[in-house]
This record gives sequence, C-alpha cells and structure tokens, in this order.
Amino acid sequence: MTLRTLDSLGPLAGKRVVVRCDLNVPLKDGKITDDGRVRASVPTIDALINQGAKVVVISHLGRPEGAPDAKYSLAPVAQRLCELLGKPVTFAKDTVGSGAEEAVAGLKDGDVALLENLRFNPGETSKDEAEREAFAAKLAAFGDAFVSDGFGVVHRKQASVYELAKALPSAAGTLIAAELDVLDRLTENPERPYVVVLGGSKVSDKLGVIGHLLPRVNALLIGGGMLFTFLAALGHKVGSSLLEADQIDTVKGYLAKAKELGVEIVLPRDVVVASKFGADAEHVVRPIDAIEDTDWGASGLGLDIGPETAEVFSEYIRGASTVFWNGPMGVFELAPFAAGTKAIAQALTEVDGLGVVGGGDSAAAVRALGFADDQFGHISTGGGASLEFLEGKHLPGLEVLGWQQ
Repeated sequence: MTLRTLDSLGPLAGKRVVVRCDLNVPLKDGKITDDGRVRASVPTIDALINQGAKVVVISHLGRPEGAPDAKYSLAPVAQRLCELLGKPVTFAKDTVGSGAEEAVAGLKDGDVALLENLRFNPGETSKDEAEREAFAAKLAAFGDAFVSDGFGVVHRKQASVYELAKALPSAAGTLIAAELDVLDRLTENPERPYVVVLGGSKVSDKLGVIGHLLPRVNALLIGGGMLFTFLAALGHKVGSSLLEADQIDTVKGYLAKAKELGVEIVLPRDVVVASKFGADAEHVVRPIDAIEDTDWGASGLGLDIGPETAEVFSEYIRGASTVFWNGPMGVFELAPFAAGTKAIAQALTEVDGLGVVGGGDSAAAVRALGFADDQFGHISTGGGASLEFLEGKHLPGLEVLGWQQ
C-alpha cells in the first residue's frame, strides 16, 4: 500500500475535515518564540479552505498531565494561525466539550476552528487502547474526514494520530507527504557524498540512527554533548563534560564497525572548555587531548566544538551532495557557545544538493541564530519522528495511512 494523500478523500466542499497538526510551539510568557510549526501547517489548511471544507484543527502543546493547564493553552497559536491564514480562526476553549461542539457547529464552508490542547484529555495519550478509541470517537464526531498532518507525532500511537485515522476516512496532508519525500531521499539511493551530522546532548538518543545509517553514509560527524562519550571511548579525559559512561563500549563497537565499512566517523579536534555552565563562564579552546589542561582541571566542561573542528566539519558539509543534520554542536542558547552550531548551519546553506535540518533543537537553533527557513533544502518539523524513520522503526501514524517502509 502507498500513502493516502488528500486526493484520495474526493471532493471536500461542504464537508467537515478534522486536521491533526503539530502546533507544539515553544512559548515564553504566553508568546510564541518560534512559529515554524504553525507556518508549516498552513499549506494543508489552505488547501482545505480552498476546497470549501469546514476545517477543524486539532493539536497538542507541551506535556500537560491529562487535565487543563493554562500555560499549555493553544490560544496564542489560534491568534498566530489567524494572522498566517489571513482570516478568522474560531478558538474552542475545550476539545470535546460544549465549547468545541459550538465552534464546529458554527462553521461555514471555508471556515476554520482550532480546538483546545488535545492533551488536556487523558484519553489522548492513554496506554489503554479502549480509552484512546473512546476519545478518538468523540473527535470523529466533529468530522466527515480526517487529515493527518502532524509529522512530529507520527511515531506515537495516540488517539488523534492513530485511532482517529481508523475512525474516519483518512489521508496525509501536504506536510507529511513532503517530509516523507525528503526522508525517502535520505534513505533510498541518496546522492553522494552523503554526510550525516549528529549532535545534541546524549549519544544514547542517537544510537539507533547511528547503527542504521552507518552502512548508508560516507561520513558521520559527531558534535554536541554526545562527542565526549566518543572521546572517552578513545581514551581521552573529558573533565566534567557530559558523559554516558555506560555507552562507551557501544560507541567502541560503532567505531570498529565504521572502520570495517570504510565509513569515516569524524570527531572534533578541539572543544570550547568552560569553567561552569553559564553565559558568564570563563572559557578557552583546547585540543581534545588537553580538555583537562586548564585552570579548572577536571572540573572544566566542554560546551561547544572548537573553531578548527567547525571549519573541518563545514568542509565536509560543503563538499557533500546530501546532508542530514540533527542536534546542536554546543549549548547554542548561550552566546559564547553558539559558534559551532552557527558554523554548521551556515555550511548547510551552501550545500550544492540536499541539505536537511532534522527538526527539534536543530530547527530551533537555526532560527534563533538568524537563519531563514528558505536558506535550507528542508527543515523537518519532527525531530523524534525523523530519527525513528531513519532508524527504520515502525511509525504507527504513517502506517495507519497506508504507508509502508
């Protein structure tokens, strides 16, 4: 079977269409700090509006404990969606209660309503299939068809992702279709040289994708907090840097496997070592074999790749035809430790081929550092989902739409 797309639903004029988006945006003091996921949801919603559908948008935000929590309200998202669509968006202050029923009942052809946070209802994320089905049935009562377009949640078996897709005629939206097209290009006969850049804090989060991609790539560049477990596996002292000692043997296995396959695992040559974790910390650049050779000794901690490493990594990226990047190179939120991540982002904008930013913290980083989405070949909206796809895992939210890997 192949992925069911919007065309498979037939004419939608006058029909109520429930759209599962991923509007899980970061908020600070009730304001959206990165609206990338909202903007990414607009094309599918626009396509449905233009067909004359009555559009009912649903999403989660954050991790409320199955009950209403004002700090996780989608109200700010409703306002931003209204601005991006250029038309009113009715906001329901509940998900399946009287407010939602009234909002949906009042829709005319081409109108849009956004229901409150799905995760205010325990049935959304319940481990009990019957509870999820019961909640999905209430959501299904609002629609004649269902469009799944929240790529960031397709790896979750949740009511609005899985059970709802079985309860109504269902299809994938344009965002999911686009994400799958890019990910397919990363896994099936990618143009070479193929370079993958992995960062972020924990190597344990990336073990699956490392194992799955090693036979497929030409070079794997390692940065972020996870680099220190690799350095430790090579016998280097890493001070108080983030270290997963229980993963050292696994990392040694991957280093041996890469050598056997003829794949380069490129590790940093230098790192930025700080006296403490903080924007005001003293810091110096040190070679990887001298991380503890500072005034802070074993208490110093690495918080970014160094400038020599940034240049080496950038050369690999610029010389590649296909690049996938997931995970910052350092603590980019703190200005003194953002240079490595910024260098990788800049190099990715210069790729003569396909350059993919793998969602999550990487997507947040490039925007926070002043880059525009259209400077990259693709910015994924789903970090975890992208990684699980690249690991070759089953993704229930896609399989229920007919997709098979």
